[in-house]
Amino acid sequence: MTRSALRRMARNIKNREYIDAYSVAFVAFGLAILSLVPDLVPDPLKWAALLGGVGLLVLRITTPETRAGDMDELLEDRFAFDKVSFAERIEGASEVWIFAPSGVNLLSAHNCELIRNKVLDKPDGSLRVVILDSSNDQTVALAVRQLDHSLDFPVQDFRDSLAATQRQLGVMSEWDVRGNFSFKLLDYNPGFSLVIVNPGSRNGSVIVEFHAFHNTATSSRMHIEISRRQSERWYTYWIEQFQRIWDSSSMLPRS
Repeated sequence: MTRSALRRMARNIKNREYIDAYSVAFVAFGLAILSLVPDLVPDPLKWAALLGGVGLLVLRITTPETRAGDMDELLEDRFAFDKVSFAERIEGASEVWIFAPSGVNLLSAHNCELIRNKVLDKPDGSLRVVILDSSNDQTVALAVRQLDHSLDFPVQDFRDSLAATQRQLGVMSEWDVRGNFSFKLLDYNPGFSLVIVNPGSRNGSVIVEFHAFHNTATSSRMHIEISRRQSERWYTYWIEQFQRIWDSSSMLPRS
């Protein structure tokens, strides 16, 4: 047995985790050793220990895991979430909702092509996007302070990024696709970004990026992904957050 396995066992026992499984294992090992001596352990005792251990382990396997997961596995930065490509995240999706102050990183030309081919190419495909309103000077000035000036190592200019994304969304709105695409403009940055895939599905997922007060870089912001299966309560909460953002946003006036 390796040292790492021994350390894991010691940690589990210290935290009173998997005590039933370890107890059965220790009893089984003890009986196995005693069985080396003929007639030392009666056969009924051996069978009782064996059957009891099997029953306990089967019960242990079928019992839902209640131990809290490692928080570092739940909360990640942007680099960790990028390990799962955007193409994989929207594979088979029929509806995608996005809110981001500028959306410049998520709505790259490559990702927009993926959305067009994987989502908007379907008759029931739908894409909703909300970004900040570039014509609202107060909103943009505050966002610059929040998102550009609060970074140690900025690499983008928020005003330029927002203007570029708004132009891009305007071009996308003219696409001849089978699905439905619409975007709106918000006059307030709530301090987070959202990507929601298949919001009404049982297999839907929400990714939240928190902007926080100060970051080393945009990639260091905390992310969390929540599925409906993990938490109906918080999944619904973030769905409703987007709905409120959508309802509070305005359409770009037609020229």
